[in-house]
Amino acid sequence: MKKSTTFTTLVQTLLTEDDVNEILQELQYKDTATKFTVNQLLLFFMQAALGQWDSYRSGVGQAVTSGLLPVCYSTFSSKASEVPYEPFKRLFHRLLSKCNRATKRHLGIPKNLLLVDSTTLTVGKTRLPWALFHGERAGIKLHVAFAADTEQPVQVIETLGSAHDGPVGESLANKDYILVNDRAYGKIKRFDQYVKEQQFFVTRIKENITLVQSRSLKREGTAGSNVVKDVTCYWERLHANRSFAIAS
Repeated sequence: MKKSTTFTTLVQTLLTEDDVNEILQELQYKDTATKFTVNQLLLFFMQAALGQWDSYRSGVGQAVTSGLLPVCYSTFSSKASEVPYEPFKRLFHRLLSKCNRATKRHLGIPKNLLLVDSTTLTVGKTRLPWALFHGERAGIKLHVAFAADTEQPVQVIETLGSAHDGPVGESLANKDYILVNDRAYGKIKRFDQYVKEQQFFVTRIKENITLVQSRSLKREGTAGSNVVKDVTCYWERLHANRSFAIAS
């Protein structure tokens, strides 16, 4: 509870009610509520995520002990279904811009890691009929670029659950960081683009790629490191009984 209360206080400090109203005005959304406003809904959502509330009904009971406004669960439910997601997306990015304390250093090789991965959130297909995913399920996918040094997300992109990770990877690249992602985001042409743009990256290679002309690099080892080999080489990708090499 102490951790949740601290986080809520922090967000209330960085995201004022004026911020909320400004974004609502930009989106031309009129909040007609006088008591349970969009700003209050934002605080309820944060506590619901931190406290892992089971439902609207159980949540309103826990809200009071969290210092939030006492409200009927039906009011909470109705407000949640009424307000579109776009205001919260804008507020999320505004919060990131205010609390990002990472100092950018202009070095030849960036030191900070940007971790990129996706998470698929699924519900029954009747809940999101426009986002059919698999069988009786519908879903959306969140692609997150997460700064390892500050432990904060830098960028979030939402797509349909059926969308492939690869194309989104280009939008999540950031030359201020060393990009770390899984093979789903990897593509030979994209790697060539990263080299051209001086985007440093670490990724898992696909199974149809082998390393040729491998030459070990003499570097001082680090105790406890998981690195088993440090080499410079060419990639050879096999395709239709042909092969071609890519410099690495």
